[in-house]
Amino acid sequence: MSKKKGNADLAPSRRERAGIGQYILGFCLLLYTLFCALPVILVFIAAFTDEQAINQNGFSFFPEKWSMAGMNMVLKYGKQLLTSYGITILVTVGGTFLGLLVMSMFAYSISRKGFKLAGFLSIYLLIPMLFNGGQLSGYVIFTRYYHLKDSLWLLVLPLCVSTMNVIILRTFIVNSIPSELMEAAKIDGAGEYRTFFQITLPLMKPSLAAVGFMMATAYWNDWQNALLYIASDSKKPLQLLLVNIQKSIEFLLNNNNVPAAARAAMGGNIPQYSSTMATVIVVIGPIMVAYPFFQKYFVKGLTVGSVKG
Repeated sequence: MSKKKGNADLAPSRRERAGIGQYILGFCLLLYTLFCALPVILVFIAAFTDEQAINQNGFSFFPEKWSMAGMNMVLKYGKQLLTSYGITILVTVGGTFLGLLVMSMFAYSISRKGFKLAGFLSIYLLIPMLFNGGQLSGYVIFTRYYHLKDSLWLLVLPLCVSTMNVIILRTFIVNSIPSELMEAAKIDGAGEYRTFFQITLPLMKPSLAAVGFMMATAYWNDWQNALLYIASDSKKPLQLLLVNIQKSIEFLLNNNNVPAAARAAMGGNIPQYSSTMATVIVVIGPIMVAYPFFQKYFVKGLTVGSVKG
């Protein structure tokens, strides 16, 4: 009895220590989160800070004077800004869905043990990771042979398929979807397409969400392909527009050949730093809103397929 009583006395103390440890861990994670959030908070504050206050005191979490000049500098592009937003959303959504469809079918094909070309396609998939023709050769192929200059396809196709994403999807299929389930579907008379679309694809939702979020972020932040291939304002994505806005501001502020009248009317009042922060808000705002909805799938999709059950 005394031994049982002694063990009972020890149990609460162990639970108390475990509870204290959880509080300490939670406090450390809270501090880490605050440290990660501080730069983002500073960006939002600087976007609405008066330019003279930034020039005099630098960036501060408690500015002396607030101003909408930086945000107004970005929003004054009005119609073009909305057009660029629409192009970016179209490319992001369309490219992500197309890429997920192609890569999931590719991953399913090379995961099938009975598929004779699985080894060849796996090697073919790895070649672009080791060898790359370079930007110049890609430009020549896309513009001269494919005739896609100034086409939205050039904002979609270069980022559509990624070797690493295919590997993630294949690993998820092999480790997380029972092969017996596919064999049972085959016995019941289902073909490969039906097995993929009705059985495999629905079970791949966590990995598709994780890969899809990474693809959407890449599409949303891409501006180099637009700079190389897009010439029309009606096809200009958001990131390229914001890069052009920043270059225009730098030109007005730093070029001595700008007429004195134009400099007096615009140059002296252009909020260089606050407008830069305002462009960052315009870019990252939608991603910050969308990320919490995909976070649980993002973590699950990367971890479930990496450990064999």
